[in-house]
Amino acid sequence: MTTKKFTVIGAGNGGKAMAAHLAIMGQEVTLYNRSFIHIEVIAKRGGIDLESYQDGPHGFGKLANVTDNIEEAVKNAEIIMVVVPSFGHRDIAKLIAPHLKDGQIVILHPGRTCGTIEFRQVLDHCGCESKIILAEAETFIYASRSEGPSQARIFRVKEAVPLAALPAVDTRAALLAIEDVYPQFIDGENVLQTGLNNMGAVFHPALTILNAGRIESTRGDFQFYVDGVTPSVAKVLEVIDRERVTVASAMGLRARTSMEWLTMAYNVRGDTLYEAIQNQTGYYGINAPSTLQHRYITEDVPMSLVPIAALGERYGVSVNGINAIIRLGCFLHSTDYWRKGRTLDKLGIKDLSVGELTRYVMTGMRDL
Repeated sequence: MTTKKFTVIGAGNGGKAMAAHLAIMGQEVTLYNRSFIHIEVIAKRGGIDLESYQDGPHGFGKLANVTDNIEEAVKNAEIIMVVVPSFGHRDIAKLIAPHLKDGQIVILHPGRTCGTIEFRQVLDHCGCESKIILAEAETFIYASRSEGPSQARIFRVKEAVPLAALPAVDTRAALLAIEDVYPQFIDGENVLQTGLNNMGAVFHPALTILNAGRIESTRGDFQFYVDGVTPSVAKVLEVIDRERVTVASAMGLRARTSMEWLTMAYNVRGDTLYEAIQNQTGYYGINAPSTLQHRYITEDVPMSLVPIAALGERYGVSVNGINAIIRLGCFLHSTDYWRKGRTLDKLGIKDLSVGELTRYVMTGMRDL
C-alpha cells in the first residue's frame, strides 16, 4: 500500500474515526480542528485509540500532526478529507481557498445534497484558481461515535459508497487516489446522483422529529434505529423516500430507494423498510441523540431536505412530505431553515434547466 499524505478536517465522531483508521492503515495523517481545545488530548497523546466491531479496524492511530492552523494542515496534503457537518462546508471552503495548490484532492464526507456545488461556488467567489479535484461521497463510510477525547469507535464500515467529482470527468482520478485505503468507494456517476441518493435526508430528520418526545424524556437513552423506527415511523420515512426518488426521476436520474441502499451498503434485506432497518445489525448499539439540537435536524434539514425540496419545486414534483418535515424542524428550533438552507438561488443554479444543470455537473461548463 502506497503511503500518502492525508489531512482530515474535523475532529468530531467521523473525523476522529477516519483519521485513526487511515493512520492504522499506514497513511501519514494530519488532523485539523478549528478549536484546539477539542483536539488537545489527541495532540498530547499523538494519536487516537480506535475500537471496532468484531474483526473491524482497531488499535492506536498515530498521527503525523494535530493542529488548529489551517495553512499548516493543508499545505502539504495530497488528499484533504472534509469530515464536518455540511452546514460547515461553506466556512471550510473559505478557510482553505487561499491555501489550496494544483493537484490536491478535496473530498466531502459526505456532501449531503449539492455540497460540492456549494463548495465550488465559494472557492470561485474567493478567487481560488488552483486546479484541484473536488469530490463528494454519497454517505459517510462509517457508522461511528466518539468514545472520549482521544477515542473513537467504528460500529460498521459500509461495503460500497458511491463517490462523484464536480465535474464528473474527474471522478476516476479521485477514486484511483484513494482506492488503496478505501476500495469501498465506487463511481457515483455525478454529484446530482450522489446528492439525490442522500440517505441522511430520509433517515435522520424525520426519525428524530417523530421521536422528539422520547428523545427529550429519555435524553436519547434508546436505540435510535432499532427502537425509534417503528412500523408507523417507517411509513413516514417511505413517503420521504418516494418523493426524493421522484425528484431524481424528474431530473433524468435513477435514484436508489432506501431499501436498495440498505442492501448495497450493508447487505441487508427485508419485505418492508421497517424489516430491513431492523435487520441491519450495524444499527444495534447506536443510541438516539441526547437532544433535539442535533445535526440530524440542524444539518440534514437545511443541507439535505431543503435543496431536494427546492429541486422538486423547480422541476414540478410534489414534495409535501419533505416540506412537512422541514416545517416541523422550523417549528422545533424556532428558525427558518429555508433561509439558512441550500436554496437554488444560493447555489447559483436557480435558472438552469435540467439539461443545463446536468451539463454543468458532468463537464463543469455552465454556458451553452
